[in-house]
Amino acid sequence: MSASLLELKNPFRHERGVVRLFAPPDADRAQIAQRLVEGTWDRPYVIDDGVMRELYFRREMVQSGMRLDDPWALDFAYTQLAMAFLLFRPDPRRILLLGLGGGSLAKFCHRHLPQAEVTAVEIDADVIALRDQFLVPPDGPLLRVVHDDAARFVAREGEFDAIVLDCFDAEGYSPSVSTRTFYQDARDALAAKGVLVTNLAGKREERVERLDLVRAAFGDNILLLPDKDDGNLVAFAFRDANFEPRWRWMAGESRALQSRYGLDYPRFAAKLERSRKLRYLERMMGEAP
Repeated sequence: MSASLLELKNPFRHERGVVRLFAPPDADRAQIAQRLVEGTWDRPYVIDDGVMRELYFRREMVQSGMRLDDPWALDFAYTQLAMAFLLFRPDPRRILLLGLGGGSLAKFCHRHLPQAEVTAVEIDADVIALRDQFLVPPDGPLLRVVHDDAARFVAREGEFDAIVLDCFDAEGYSPSVSTRTFYQDARDALAAKGVLVTNLAGKREERVERLDLVRAAFGDNILLLPDKDDGNLVAFAFRDANFEPRWRWMAGESRALQSRYGLDYPRFAAKLERSRKLRYLERMMGEAP
């Protein structure tokens, strides 16, 4: 029997709202609730408490979230940091998002960059099927959601001004984007002045391992944008090995971007410049003197 979207009372203690997930209509709801609490449910699900609507693979880690009173906002710090790529490519024409999640970045780019063609690649059919829960607009000429593996997609598609990598599953980084071949293909899929954005999550050792893969394809021209308040770290790698940010121009442009998009671009620009001056990449890798 095919699965449908079921709604259950939130089974987690001291939490309100409902859980929505895909299961056969005649599924044992009590058993599903038990598996959710035990952590043995193996499909994505949504928790809606009337204020937030969040996507989970496992209860320990929220994958994406949407405020019901502002569905288009970037509510997670790393999604805001990722949009700092506009400091380098303020007028992107083609944007590739690897990992759809709750569609926060797809919605933001589609709404605020109407000139850009936005493609989101997602390997999990359930995540795609939940797009309506997160008000992701339907596919059209400037927005499409592709059911595919990120590594396979970048190996055959190209000429993107920005690629934003945020591919996680229940175990962490998706295996297919954890190889040198993937990052080389991602570099080749960028336009001449394109930028790769990747969210570095996990412990320091995991971040260093990820940066090793990025450097193998892109070299050392990588900028790191840390956010100590949230513990996030986002890396920006450039197709052009000789690319150098115009820091003075960025300082001025950041105010215009803040006015246009409502994000703290002056802070992003200042942190990026400080990161370069303090050789934060080398410090992360244990190479700074």
